Amino acid sequence: MKYISILGSTGSIGIQTLQVIQDLGDNYKVVGLAGKNNVDLMKSQIEQFQPEIVAIGDEKNADKLKKYFKGDNIKIEYGNEGLTQVATIPKANIVVSAIVGIAGLIPTLEAICAGKDIALANKETLVTSGAIITDMAKKMGVNLLPVDGEHSAIFQCLMGCSDHRNINRLILTASGGPFKDKTIDELQEVTLVDALKHPTWKMGRKITIDSATLMNKGLEVIEAKWLFDMDVSKIDVIIHPQSIVHSMVEFIDGSIVAQLGVTDMRLPIQLALTYPNRIKSSLPRLKLSDMPNLSFQEPDMDKFPCLKYAYEAIKLGGTMPTVLNGADEVAVDAFLNGKIRFSEIPLIIKGAMDEYKQNEFKSLTNLTLDDIISADRWSRDYVKKHIKF
Repeated sequence: MKYISILGSTGSIGIQTLQVIQDLGDNYKVVGLAGKNNVDLMKSQIEQFQPEIVAIGDEKNADKLKKYFKGDNIKIEYGNEGLTQVATIPKANIVVSAIVGIAGLIPTLEAICAGKDIALANKETLVTSGAIITDMAKKMGVNLLPVDGEHSAIFQCLMGCSDHRNINRLILTASGGPFKDKTIDELQEVTLVDALKHPTWKMGRKITIDSATLMNKGLEVIEAKWLFDMDVSKIDVIIHPQSIVHSMVEFIDGSIVAQLGVTDMRLPIQLALTYPNRIKSSLPRLKLSDMPNLSFQEPDMDKFPCLKYAYEAIKLGGTMPTVLNGADEVAVDAFLNGKIRFSEIPLIIKGAMDEYKQNEFKSLTNLTLDDIISADRWSRDYVKKHIKF
């Protein structure tokens, strides 16, 4: 029996995780759920999965849930303390980390410290704190199991490869987003509606915008460095509009191993939950004869500089990836709320990185959580000063 706790159960990944668990059957049991403030959806999830503990964003909504489930043997908490309790519930074998943003960092680290395997869908945890997270995972002997389709693909391609010296490079595929064929001038005029129309994946709003700027792929490059202990010089990105090849590994003899599948996040979610086993699923199958054309092209980093900035940030190291991430989170939120244009997102990120590098940056090798939190706060404050909220 696997007991599962989900951080971010009311988000896109959380919802799909619960669908997978329902399909997997009685050997998989939800014991903890944590969401933000979607009370109606959380109520429905509690009714269906009967967890032992639940956390929601604030006390007001926790009180609403307590009224619904008065008399039931379900512990209902809220805020950061509630998140930590869901992340560390003793019964859980595996914690799904699917909270969007740096808010997922602390509860994920708490789960690792409590000896839980992590099904990791939260990019920011490794982007900002890769060394801290991976060191603690090794110390506690827990698995970091990637849920992102691209990292799950690399994880699968590397199964059976015991010596990393045999790896020449990791190749992350990217759909290119909805604007891959637009000119730089045309990108000045794109709307929020345009940016939220991802051509192949159905995702949350923030990650969809990151996909449109290619920042999402930049964050994945940083994640891959930490997940697979790979120098960033050996991590490449290739545009693959069909999103059928989810990523590849090239070995030193020139062989390339790829993982293919339909564009359905439930596939990597299920693998993370069932690892080290594979279990038959009812998920869609890829029919190769329906895919006669699989194309690949180099990313245009002049048109989509966010990818370039991510490479620059991880090469500088220290707290620079945290600044990159914080600036991106605030800038994307501003775009989603109509405060800035799409084309301003990379300009804002570059401005924050340049300012931080000139006046604040220290190339720290032994980062602490305080260093991470301080850099994140600096980045957000800097961007907010330059955007009229």
